[in-house]
Amino acid sequence: MRLPILSPMLAALAPVPALVLAWALLAPQAAEAQTAVQTAAKLTLTVTDIADMKGALMIALFDEAGYDKDTSVAAQIVPVGAATASTTFDGLKPGTYAIKMFHDVDGDGKMGMNPFGMPIEPYAFSNNAKGQFGPATWKAAAFDVGAAGASQSIKLN
Repeated sequence: MRLPILSPMLAALAPVPALVLAWALLAPQAAEAQTAVQTAAKLTLTVTDIADMKGALMIALFDEAGYDKDTSVAAQIVPVGAATASTTFDGLKPGTYAIKMFHDVDGDGKMGMNPFGMPIEPYAFSNNAKGQFGPATWKAAAFDVGAAGASQSIKLN
């Protein structure tokens, strides 16, 4: 049996357990979202030595796990209109990345190859790394993006 004086107090406190539970469930997610915003980094990329002022740059950003599998973490298509082009990758987790890119001069969305499988459209890798009979190695193309961000300048081959 409840005392009549306690009934209004208990009724007023009834929502408190639900509010405490909601806060407990949402607080970690809010903290994760805030941390993610604080640790998001930006990569600024400048591509130079573009010879043909047509088509687009097809740029892919990789982490180590996806580099040899061609599974990018981000990609961009940058229209070409000058000998130099710039773009930015926002919201990156600080870490180690590499870039593979080519200039899609003919606009077909594919890297042009000769009958022997050699590229006939300009291409490049981060750090201006060179490949031998294939893409540059991860070790040669890898660079760090810190919490403050990073920049890469790549010469198109």
